[in-house]
Amino acid sequence: MQINTLIDLGWNHFFQSQLDLTELENLLPFRVVNVQRNLIDCIGLNSDYQAEQIQLSTYHWRNEEPEDHPTVGDWLMLDSDFQPVKRLERKTRIQRRAAGHQSYIQMIAANIDTLFITSSCNDDFNLNRIERYLAIAAESHIHCVLVLTKMDLCNDPSVYLDQLKISHPSLSVELVNAIDAESIAGLRQWIASGQTVALVGSSGVGKSTLINGLKGSDDQETASIREHDSKGRHTTTSRSLHLLPQGGLLLDTPGMRELQIVDSAAGINSAFDDINELARGCRFTDCTHHNEPGCTVVDAVEAGRLEPRRLFNYQKLLVEQARNNETLAERRQSDRALGKFYKQAKLSSGRFKKGE
Repeated sequence: MQINTLIDLGWNHFFQSQLDLTELENLLPFRVVNVQRNLIDCIGLNSDYQAEQIQLSTYHWRNEEPEDHPTVGDWLMLDSDFQPVKRLERKTRIQRRAAGHQSYIQMIAANIDTLFITSSCNDDFNLNRIERYLAIAAESHIHCVLVLTKMDLCNDPSVYLDQLKISHPSLSVELVNAIDAESIAGLRQWIASGQTVALVGSSGVGKSTLINGLKGSDDQETASIREHDSKGRHTTTSRSLHLLPQGGLLLDTPGMRELQIVDSAAGINSAFDDINELARGCRFTDCTHHNEPGCTVVDAVEAGRLEPRRLFNYQKLLVEQARNNETLAERRQSDRALGKFYKQAKLSSGRFKKGE
């Protein structure tokens, strides 16, 4: 794909409105397409309006919170020497609590228009995991499309489609064979010129194969799944943004075994809006939908109008995000206290040297 304008890279009024006249005249917008440890790859237009790809160091952001470091999809403003000046505010973002025991937010991608939630027509299919992605996307008002892959290896895909119709009747679903060009052609309706689409899902569901098909190349390494449990192997090791020949941008992500939800209370409520609508009729405004009398949500479960699984997953995600938010707040408070201590120690050291 030839880059003629910044619009081809996803630039729009939301980003331009963050700049004053001086910045518009003197700074160059570049979009992050790949992040590898301490290096950032960016694409933009130079002062001669020619497409250029450059590599930056993350050193500029060394003192900022991890979630404020550039991630794939971000827009950075560079000076004439291609040095970073600032990162623009994100229109949307996909994030999680960092895996392991570290209490910080890890950015997955930024400025995404549509999220392709990929799942396979096999043992990988998991409604609870799909709802987790839906909640994270809903927090940033990102449109979602569920892409069901490996339809060619499934005797009866309707088994999965019927489950989706019950739990998420309004969710857009595309049933595809990732290695068949005609089968994936329908996905292009969601990738207009200047639009950014991200693929998320477990390892082995066919994300890299989908990207190869949409790009018309074999750039992305692929691997088969284990037959006995349908588990995939990691072939994508880092997030990367790809420009498609017909226009639009596609972001691939590694398969994530752990996707801890954080700062997404509104997104959870949006993804489970049917439960929240039922909750309006509960006797108590702070009803937890467990054993309280007059709970219309529990009544709906007992009457067969609401899946018990769906209610359990809703409650589980709310508890998880509240716990992660609390842990994150404790870490931030600890960091602020430590920073204050270092500042006071530095001032005391300076007074000691002056003999005060």
